[in-house]
Amino acid sequence: MSMKELDYNTQREKLRMPEYGRHVQEMVEYVASLPTKEKRNEQIQSVIQVMGTLNPQLRDINDFKHKLWDHVQVISDFNIDIDSPYATPTRESLSTPPAPIPLQKTPVKAAHYGRNIQNMIEVIAQREDDEVKTSMIKTLASYMKQQYLIWNKDSVSEETIFNDIYKLSDGRITVPEGVHIGMGMNPQQKPHRNNGGKGKQNNNGKRWKNNK
Repeated sequence: MSMKELDYNTQREKLRMPEYGRHVQEMVEYVASLPTKEKRNEQIQSVIQVMGTLNPQLRDINDFKHKLWDHVQVISDFNIDIDSPYATPTRESLSTPPAPIPLQKTPVKAAHYGRNIQNMIEVIAQREDDEVKTSMIKTLASYMKQQYLIWNKDSVSEETIFNDIYKLSDGRITVPEGVHIGMGMNPQQKPHRNNGGKGKQNNNGKRWKNNK
């Protein structure tokens, strides 16, 4: 590990539930920062879905959805204001730390991205196309870029990240046209994308890979 990587990891905020990984913690913190409860309630549903799919072993536990909502509060350090279908726990009521989640042992396809990225890709690949899926793809791409920059280079193109999403999903996810890392999607605007000859669009505005 380089000094740059060591400094980066040392300065990063402590994970409140390491079983979920930093990506989920950042997703929860992002939702907590949204200005309206309506938006927070909408976005947290996607986070709950990701959390449940990242840890399918929780399904064997009674009231596993209740536990997921409790875990959201723990991950947010009890600072997220959302409407939960369950009684909102307090720090005192959860004074006993949650039981550790058993680790998965299946191989990781790309070590520099990590298992949680791989699991998030699986979640997204199984979802029907809608605005939430597009939002999840954009969030996924942002986290993948962060991980790529930690372990690889000082810069990376969007196209590299989008191609990795395509490959790691076994061709099941193509990034919708108009999505940019760190930017919102404007459905009224169809910006030019330089594919460098690596792909072309179909009539639905999605990018398909050339099998050459």
